[in-house]
Amino acid sequence: MKELIEPHGTSELQIPLSNSPFESDKLKNLPKLILNDPALSNVVMLGSGYFNPLKGFMSFGEAKSVCQTFRLPDGLFWPVPIINLVQSKPDFESGQKIALLDPSRENKPCLALMNVADIEVLTNNDIEEMILGIFGTNDLSHPGVKKFKSLGNYLISGTLEIFDLSSFPERYPDTFRTAKQIRQHIMNAGWDKVVAFQTRNPMHRAHEILCKLAVDRIGADGLIIHMLLGKLKDGDIPASVRDDCIKTMVDHYFNKIPVLVSGYGFDMLYAGPREALLHAIIRQNMGATHLIVGRDHAGVGGFYGDFEAQEIFDVLQISADLKIKIFNADHTAYSKKLERVVMLNEVDDHIPDDFVTLSGTNLRALLARGEMPPEEIVRPEVAEILMKFYRS
Repeated sequence: MKELIEPHGTSELQIPLSNSPFESDKLKNLPKLILNDPALSNVVMLGSGYFNPLKGFMSFGEAKSVCQTFRLPDGLFWPVPIINLVQSKPDFESGQKIALLDPSRENKPCLALMNVADIEVLTNNDIEEMILGIFGTNDLSHPGVKKFKSLGNYLISGTLEIFDLSSFPERYPDTFRTAKQIRQHIMNAGWDKVVAFQTRNPMHRAHEILCKLAVDRIGADGLIIHMLLGKLKDGDIPASVRDDCIKTMVDHYFNKIPVLVSGYGFDMLYAGPREALLHAIIRQNMGATHLIVGRDHAGVGGFYGDFEAQEIFDVLQISADLKIKIFNADHTAYSKKLERVVMLNEVDDHIPDDFVTLSGTNLRALLARGEMPPEEIVRPEVAEILMKFYRS
């Protein structure tokens, strides 16, 4: 077996995760900060090794450099600022060590210690510039923009010592995996070429066929379906339901392909092209050699072009920075003529009526009414799980 693909920016994973549990008696003498959801998500990703080689939260100068140049001041390619913004002026100072508390669990345990390098007060204009850099818009109807604007103007930077990964290992014991754990799985399985599929949705037939096409055309040894377990926008399907749907589909329809279904503890940004770049770093860090990037990858509400998330990899010319390869996917639909799901750019002699399509909105309406969607769109075993959710 060949050696695994190197992590981003280093030859081995360098994770700021302590080998020892947090000693609770230290807590009483430390200033404390209750993390907001995005900062908690970033700590989990740092501790899971997915944000390798970062060691903590960026300063404003670093964040600004990332927004403007896609790089940290030291030259490391990085597409999205990893920051800790808070609403109120902290009661501690730069140079101090503080305890970061987990708001998602009872009693708000200490998740990490932070060596505070700086506390910067950002102007509203600074915030707007970062928002435009990350999302390409400052429209409040964009869920990522709305969330970012609510975080505050005090930016706290510094390195971390992380002690646990919040509630994800307990809530999703059979699904949540760190980058290191996935790398170990790849090594144990003897995989050389590994395709990763990012998803925040239950898998429908188009996703299924897309994964199978990628594995076949790349000649991959294994497939990792890597689902987001963190927070999504209002109205999206909860992680536990998505987890059930995906595992059910794999059990029934992926018998000929070695598959690992796993998840990671990140909140969706909906940052389109920039988030696609971040997804590539995440998958390289976990050992995947290829990432599927489909139509409107990581997009929302028509804010990005259908294939903008694919084009950015070519526009930035970052092949020297990222070792992972991108498998570009077109629109997919079920062809009544060919009786299978196809990529639209690969079929001729079709008119719109030759395809079976169903918008997400109409699909959700069908499921909510307890009506079985077309089998060409959703496998019946998956549809049953979704209808049960919508009826509950």
